Amino acid sequence: MWRNREWQLFMVVLMIIGLLIVGAATFFLTAEALIYILATEVLLITAFLLFTRWRYREIEKLTDYMRKISSESIAYDIRDNYEGELSILKNEIYKVTRKLSDQSNYLQKNKQELTDAISDISHQLKTPLTSMMVMSDLLNDSNLDVKKRSEFTRSMTVQLERIDWLVSSLLKLSKIDAGTIQFKQDPVNAADAIRKATQPVLIPMDVKNQTFELTGDVTATFIGDANWTAEALLNILKNCVEHTGEGGRITASCSENALFTEIIITDNGRGIPKEDLPYIFKRFYKGKNAGDDSIGIGLAMAYSIIKRQNGSITVKSELNQGTTFHIKLYKQIL
Repeated sequence: MWRNREWQLFMVVLMIIGLLIVGAATFFLTAEALIYILATEVLLITAFLLFTRWRYREIEKLTDYMRKISSESIAYDIRDNYEGELSILKNEIYKVTRKLSDQSNYLQKNKQELTDAISDISHQLKTPLTSMMVMSDLLNDSNLDVKKRSEFTRSMTVQLERIDWLVSSLLKLSKIDAGTIQFKQDPVNAADAIRKATQPVLIPMDVKNQTFELTGDVTATFIGDANWTAEALLNILKNCVEHTGEGGRITASCSENALFTEIIITDNGRGIPKEDLPYIFKRFYKGKNAGDDSIGIGLAMAYSIIKRQNGSITVKSELNQGTTFHIKLYKQIL
């Protein structure tokens, strides 16, 4: 406090004013009045010194608080219910440090998620790459049987297609998460979006002798991006085809009300275990009933696409009875 130049200047000015008052009082007032004035000045200066010292101590506490925050990256609660400038300052500092602490925790969480994602991606890529390296070495054998050579070549093609799909899907997901994709806001016919999503899975359905039926209000519409919505529905339909056996049945229906447009996709497959239901929309999560070729990214992409279009997606499932996906695309932000 005593080293503060502003405080020193203020004290000099205060002493000069006091001396001027005492000097004037010496000429115009009695000795008794002069004593009262001197006593009053001493009391005022003492009170000012005590008050200033208290403020400095409070500021030192705030300084110590900021020092702890910078070193420990946590927010201590220093708020109080008193009126005054220091109380306001304390509250504002707490708000800022609380916000910075939350941001730090969020960034730390994102960092961990990124680390986990990189680990998952490397694991997903390692398996087909290792397989391709082994087959490549075998193909270099000039004595390899023609039939085996053809088999290895087809297998390598399948693995390359899997890698291409994985990289493409991860790129789409990263763009969605980063918010770099601008979803269109066009009127979209829900039935048309379902039909578009169904086209790529018609052959796998035919191979497994599965049937597909579209019901409901074929005039139902929503505001969104037709292509990206079809992409989300396609990933859900792929999941249904994968988990539905020979001769199974898959249905899709759409309806509309004043609040939202709903799309329901149902299969009568083997269902999803209850313990897996809370996690099926997490990327790279593979449930107990997942196939060997499953990567665990399709439903995560569908979830991200629907959420980015002001929608929601939920799932209900019973083992050996089937699974139902409920997709709601809201007409306004609730």
